[in-house]
Amino acid sequence: MADLTRREALGAGVIVMAAGLTGLAQGQGTAPTQPATAIAPQERAVKKGRLKQSVSRWCYQRIPMPDFCKAVAELGLTAIDLLEEPDWAVVRDHGLVCSMGYAGGGSIANGLNVKANHDAIVKNFEEKIPKAAAMKVPNVITFFGNRRGMSDSEAIANCVEGLNRVKAVAEANEVTICVELLNSKVDHRDYQGDRTAFGIEIVKAVGSPRVKLLNDLYHMQIMEGDLIRTIRAGRDHFAHYHTGGVPGRHELDATQEVQWASVATAIVDTGFQGYLAHEFTPSQGRDPLTSLREAVLLCDV
Repeated sequence: MADLTRREALGAGVIVMAAGLTGLAQGQGTAPTQPATAIAPQERAVKKGRLKQSVSRWCYQRIPMPDFCKAVAELGLTAIDLLEEPDWAVVRDHGLVCSMGYAGGGSIANGLNVKANHDAIVKNFEEKIPKAAAMKVPNVITFFGNRRGMSDSEAIANCVEGLNRVKAVAEANEVTICVELLNSKVDHRDYQGDRTAFGIEIVKAVGSPRVKLLNDLYHMQIMEGDLIRTIRAGRDHFAHYHTGGVPGRHELDATQEVQWASVATAIVDTGFQGYLAHEFTPSQGRDPLTSLREAVLLCDV
């Protein structure tokens, strides 16, 4: 999964891992069955908990959902990120929440910057945002879309128009619509929302407490760097954060360039009350849950 993108993972679907049965017990009856994927309990990684941490499901698709929910809860996390509607109830049943849901907000390439996409996004949000609220999903995701030669001024006007059509349903249901900032240099060529200033101009123009930015720090490190200054300056416009090691989008360790403990501290110091969700692909040959534990420990500031 090391080089698997979010789009590819979602397209591939969940890969179910094999389960086995234990041998027959001596004497009467049988021994209980145990999945081959059972995960041994470990000590909680979250100790301070000043920063709410979550984890993106697509990075761990090889772990069956029930096992993943159990492992996440044992780490001390309270949420799983980037889930479609059918999984909102699944995480709830495991005592977790979906910290960021998919609710039909378009796609990375086909987003708010094109007016022809607005009707479908509005219809989906009007249908699914109330459902998200009922399932205690605090955020839903949407995208700016690819440029395809469009000027920034036209894109900004179009995005503002589209978001103005959905902000009322978000406000009424107390669910935040998060528009994601992504890099156009490495992962998402031609994506228009590739700079923080572009996104902030749009959400300021919309002027709703329920329309904000998803600041993906992996992507913005590639495009801009200067993460801590940007976090402080844009504190009122960020509702959600994503992590990922730069370069490579792997572990938050010494192989990459971001000092995550310092970044996490800066986020906490702004008074941020939302989620920071880990969205990195564990390296091949490593136990993925060990990689996740290390990231959670690092950001538990």
